[in-house]
Amino acid sequence: MPRARIIGTGSALPERILTNHDLERTLDTNDEWITTRTGIKQRRIAAEGQFTSTFAVEASRRALAMAGVDAAELDLIVLGTVTPDFPFPATACIVQHEIGAVRAAAFDLSAACSGFVYGLSIADKYIRMGMARKALVIGAEVLSRVVDWTDRNTCILFGDGAGAAIVAANTDDDNGILSTHIFSNGSFWNTLYQPGCGSRNPAGNDRTIEDRLFFIKMDGNDVFKHAVRGMDEAASAALAANGMSAADISLFIPHQANRRIIDATSKRLGLSEDKVFVNLHNYGNTSAASIPIALDEANRANRIKKGDLVLLDAFGGGFTYGSALMRW
Repeated sequence: MPRARIIGTGSALPERILTNHDLERTLDTNDEWITTRTGIKQRRIAAEGQFTSTFAVEASRRALAMAGVDAAELDLIVLGTVTPDFPFPATACIVQHEIGAVRAAAFDLSAACSGFVYGLSIADKYIRMGMARKALVIGAEVLSRVVDWTDRNTCILFGDGAGAAIVAANTDDDNGILSTHIFSNGSFWNTLYQPGCGSRNPAGNDRTIEDRLFFIKMDGNDVFKHAVRGMDEAASAALAANGMSAADISLFIPHQANRRIIDATSKRLGLSEDKVFVNLHNYGNTSAASIPIALDEANRANRIKKGDLVLLDAFGGGFTYGSALMRW
C-alpha cells in the first residue's frame, strides 16, 4: 500500500500589512493589549480585486513548482475555506481551471481552522486506497471581508492568505503521512460562527443587515478552553496511534490562533519551545490557511529535514479539530 507524502509546499499572502499600531487609530485598543492577549503583532489584508482564489492559485503554483509536478498530473484538489469566492461553485474548481489541473476532481471543504488537516486526511485516504496518485490540498481565506472592524475582540485576530501542499504516493521508503485523526463536537457550533448569509439568515434579510450577522461572532473564553483540550486530544491521538511520545517529535506546527493556546497546548504535550513553530505574530489567525502557511515557511527555512517527525494540530469552529503525523 502506498503512503501519502508531501513533496511540495507553497504559500501566498497579500502585500498589505495591518499592524496593531494601525488598529489603534480606529479601535479602543493598543499594541500592548493585543500582543499580551494574542501574541499577534500584525496581519495581512487582501486588496480590492483579490479573492480567496487569488491566493489559493498562487500558493498552489508555488507548491507545484517545488514538487516538480505539472498541474495536469493532479487527480484531486481539496480546498479548505470558510470564505469561498462564491457560495457555489467551489473555489477549488476555480483553482483547477486557473492552474490547468484538467484531470483533477475538485471540491471545497468547510471545517473552519481545521480545514487543511481535514483535507490532508482525505487526500491521504485517497492515495492509500490507490484512488489518486497526486493531490493538491489547500487552505485559503480572506477573513478580512467577514470580520467586524468595529469589534476589537474579533477583528484584531484575523488575517488573509493561503497555503498549499502537493501530496503524492510514496512506495520507496517509510517516509510520509503516518496517520491523520479528525474530530468534531457540534454542541458548540454557535460559539464561533458567521450567523448570516446562509439559509437561516439570508444576505438580503433585514435582520441580517441590522444585527450585522454577516460578521464573525465568537465567545473567546469558551473557544480558548475547548481549543487547548481539543488540540491536546488530537495530538495525543496521533502520538498514541504510532507508539510515540512528544520526545520523538522534531517539529510541532499548531494552528496559529492565539499564542496562549499554542503555549498551553505545547505545555500539555511536554514539547519544548524550540520544537514549536510559530508565525502567528506576523499573520494573525488565517483559519484554514494557518497550518499550510506555517508548514511552507518551516520547509523553506530548512526547519524540517528528511526523516524528521512533524506533527500538525488544528482546532476551529464547529468545533472541529484534528492532527496529522508525518515522517518528512
